[in-house]
Amino acid sequence: MPSYTVRTSTAQYDAIVERNILSRLAEYLPARISQIFVVTTRDVWNYHAKAMEDALDGRKHHVLFFPGGEDKKRMSEVEALAEQMMAAGADRASLVIGFGGGIVTDVAGFLAAIFLRGIPVLQIPTTLLGQVDAAVGGKTGVNLVSGKNLIGSFHQPLAVLIDPEVLRTLPEREYRAGLYEVLKCGVIRSKTLFDQMAFQSADILGQHPGIVESIICESVRIKCEVVTADEKEGDLRRILNFGHTIGHALEAETKYTRFLHGEAVAFGMNAATHLAHLNGTLPLADCNSILSCIELFGPIPKLEGISADMLLGRLASDKKTLHGKVHFVLPTRIGEVTIVTGIDTGLIRQATAAALAAS
Repeated sequence: MPSYTVRTSTAQYDAIVERNILSRLAEYLPARISQIFVVTTRDVWNYHAKAMEDALDGRKHHVLFFPGGEDKKRMSEVEALAEQMMAAGADRASLVIGFGGGIVTDVAGFLAAIFLRGIPVLQIPTTLLGQVDAAVGGKTGVNLVSGKNLIGSFHQPLAVLIDPEVLRTLPEREYRAGLYEVLKCGVIRSKTLFDQMAFQSADILGQHPGIVESIICESVRIKCEVVTADEKEGDLRRILNFGHTIGHALEAETKYTRFLHGEAVAFGMNAATHLAHLNGTLPLADCNSILSCIELFGPIPKLEGISADMLLGRLASDKKTLHGKVHFVLPTRIGEVTIVTGIDTGLIRQATAAALAAS
């Protein structure tokens, strides 16, 4: 049972990777809780309701259905969930369980962070993207029309229970979208992981159990290591944003309805890789290797009607923009990145246009 620990100034918890760990949920529940509120979506509940009900072993609980989708990841939906909790008699001894993909774990974590000024949350991600990224690290939040995750809080969970078995119920597109976040981890921190993605893509796409568990474990290890070193994105944690600057711009420009988050990140990684080469930070051979590996796990939806200038116009609203300067995470070689500010707008436009041309 691989287990990876996050240690911060405010919390310490484990992210455990184990097939069928959902059946052992009761072992991770606090001894003194009044009620449990499971935040999920109807599709996840349709697949996994019995497993969750069995795992809760008779404990008092309520199921709160979030409608799902990036376009529904808004304050109004969080308020609606909170009202349901109040109607059910929730108090400070209540527990929230995030049971779904990355959007659900973001929303459940944010709900727990602000309900009665903070109650515990336990995360059980059911998508690959949720398992390797969103559910680990305590970042929670919702979107504004003007940008992604612009309202949020850091709220570390009690634990993250990662069950690779649940991925078998994922649609292929959702699974592929999660693979881009795995690839991101390889580019920023692990050439070994990158090489797995590049040279074992057939087994990965075929969900061979051994390789799937391997890439999940390495991604979770990296995420836990980075969060432990920098809980609130003051420095090192910003490397996890590789591909997210222009990726978030793409999501906002298309009103969160055309692309899964991982697909937008894939486009953003493509643009950032072109930008790294144009900016002189990344050798051509590594640039081509990264671009080729991104393509292995496609396709992503077509980008008709999107221009480089549209996306550049969104960058000022990105939460990573400081003092009016856009920050980019750029690879310097496979397994290593740097954070760069003040890049010429012409280069950003050229890199974005190159990514659009390749789509």
